[in-house]
Amino acid sequence: EFIIKLATEQTAWKMTLQNPFILVAEDDEEDRMLLQDALDEVNVCHTINYVSNGQELIDKLNFLIESNTQLPDLILLDLNMPKKDGREALNEIKLDKNFKSIPIIILSTSNDKEDIINSYNLGGNSFITKPTSYSSLLEIAGEIKRYWLEIAKLPSKIQFNPN
Repeated sequence: EFIIKLATEQTAWKMTLQNPFILVAEDDEEDRMLLQDALDEVNVCHTINYVSNGQELIDKLNFLIESNTQLPDLILLDLNMPKKDGREALNEIKLDKNFKSIPIIILSTSNDKEDIINSYNLGGNSFITKPTSYSSLLEIAGEIKRYWLEIAKLPSKIQFNPN
């Protein structure tokens, strides 16, 4: 009985990762399109939503909570955005009990040591400097898929109940 239950749970776990919900906070339209193309090319079967600044990110998360809708499995966050930048949004998300367990990958043009350290201190889960070539972006998209969507156990999926 235990083996059957375990097999069922593993199947249910695998099924939940088939269509992860990724929320991307990125203000640059070209970067959005390139990221979308790269995720598509590495076969990330996903639901992806975009917001263009930190305030929209916070508003989107609050809307999802208020409407009792699934929160994102993963957030990709640019640091340098208008209205509310990524640093402020990261801090606000990680201080909110509803959102603090959502893994956040910083994907920024910054390579500044202070930005990197600060992002981790604020609760960021990974910091990646945006590559300058599409082939490097493809590599990064593949690694994000492999680690965050295939290897890591995401907090949003731990509470999954197939019944």
